[in-house]
Amino acid sequence: MRLSENERHRIQAAVAQAEAQTGAHIATSVVPASDRYGLYPIVWAALFALLCGGVLATFARTMSLREGVAIEAAVFVVLSLIFDWWPVRLRLVPRHTRHARASALAHREFAARILSGRSDRGGVLLFVSLGERYAEVIGDRTLHARLGADGWNRIVAALVAAAQSGHLADGIVRAVETCAAEISAHP
Repeated sequence: MRLSENERHRIQAAVAQAEAQTGAHIATSVVPASDRYGLYPIVWAALFALLCGGVLATFARTMSLREGVAIEAAVFVVLSLIFDWWPVRLRLVPRHTRHARASALAHREFAARILSGRSDRGGVLLFVSLGERYAEVIGDRTLHARLGADGWNRIVAALVAAAQSGHLADGIVRAVETCAAEISAHP
């Protein structure tokens, strides 16, 4: 699910209005994926090829070593290509690893967009990684202390619910508006 040009403009307008209302710097980041996970297809294909070789050695005792190695190599190549297909590749990566990589990217984005060269005004980043199906809202120390973890978690839960129903842009706009309302309500 990618954002259209119109949806990006709606989000930018909501951010501009929220920044004017609160005086805080609010940024959004929607990325297709937080990592390439390039090693996972190769590792999984190698494991299956080795398993195939073990099965062949156990049950096909009359097969020559050369034939067994050729079959293992073919299994490895075919599975590497299949596992390299993006939807399959993401399924090979454990969920906690996907979320850890997405969270790390969110924090790097927060540092780059909110903390670097920032003035004394507070800042919030709304981060969405589509491939990992991950969302996070990060506020600077002052804003985080004002809203608390529960405040941010409610915003993320509403954003995730909107994304799951196919309305990602609407969810981001509502999350920006909710952030602005929460920041204004907690001076």
